[in-house]
Amino acid sequence: MHSRRARRRRRNWNRARRRTRTGKRTPSRNRSSIANGRLPVESSFAPSSDPLEEDIAISGKAAGCSYDEGYRQGYYEGGEAKVERQLPPYTLLPDLTIDDVIALGIQQVTASLVPVMSPTAVCAAVIRALEQRQPLSVIRLGDGEVLTLAHDMIISVEEAKLLGPFLPYAGVTLPDTAARRSLAESIRQANIVGIPVSRHPSFQGLLFPALNQHGISHRMLRMTSSTVNYALHEQGLLSRMLSGRQLLLIGNKAAGLADVLGSHGLEVTGIITPVKGVHDVQRIIEQAASIEFDLALVAAGVAAVMICTAIAQELGKVSFDIGHLADRLVSGGTFLLPGVEVNG
Repeated sequence: MHSRRARRRRRNWNRARRRTRTGKRTPSRNRSSIANGRLPVESSFAPSSDPLEEDIAISGKAAGCSYDEGYRQGYYEGGEAKVERQLPPYTLLPDLTIDDVIALGIQQVTASLVPVMSPTAVCAAVIRALEQRQPLSVIRLGDGEVLTLAHDMIISVEEAKLLGPFLPYAGVTLPDTAARRSLAESIRQANIVGIPVSRHPSFQGLLFPALNQHGISHRMLRMTSSTVNYALHEQGLLSRMLSGRQLLLIGNKAAGLADVLGSHGLEVTGIITPVKGVHDVQRIIEQAASIEFDLALVAAGVAAVMICTAIAQELGKVSFDIGHLADRLVSGGTFLLPGVEVNG
């Protein structure tokens, strides 16, 4: 009796495997889902690895499943299924959810947690550099920088283009080996580096392997969040950082940003516009050298990273990658908030 039941289970498992093969997603579709902001589904509708397992995790509609069904199965495969595979044989864990298990696990790896600078700490560092007339560069690595850094090394040029159709707007046309090398060198030279906090495969999952490939250890970087520009603004720290300084504005929105900052009583001593991509950096630096300023605010796509580090390294000034916050201020999507006192 037991033998017949085992054979029947094996037949069912083999049928499930055949059905699963017909519904397996291709790599190109996975990449497309990332580009559209949807997480790819790993091992969708995969049956249990145990042929005698009674409950085979398969919907029976693998070939024509909806996105919601695929998401649900992928959510399971990326969480609870991983826990299942770690449990000792013939045991259950009914009283803990995947969130409970992760929370307990995090407590066990606190020694491996890497601290990043808070917005208050970044603001204090910028003000200190300004007061002491010391060079300082604050750069930020977003999806454009990550793809530029990783293309033709961690991922193919084709995949990078698929994930980053916006890259030409950000000033990079792939493939661009020179831009990749220049970006890596700028990261090495930067004083503070904004890093994506997301562990999504397109962010930290791509950035840290790319940094390692370039010989850059995250332990040698003084890191903050890549959205520190927004955090500084929302916490009222940006105004405090800009107040009483001679400001140089660099980027395609520089003229409009000058009007906004000027209307708040801030002193803009120069603007440089436009910035024509990553290969326009040297011209920008040469032009900046002829302008008197304390702090440069740069909104120039991927080129902002190179410009900020060059301003600190070559001109001995303070620079900050303000990014798309400049667009929001110019468009009226947000307004400059009053400053607050900063200690440290």
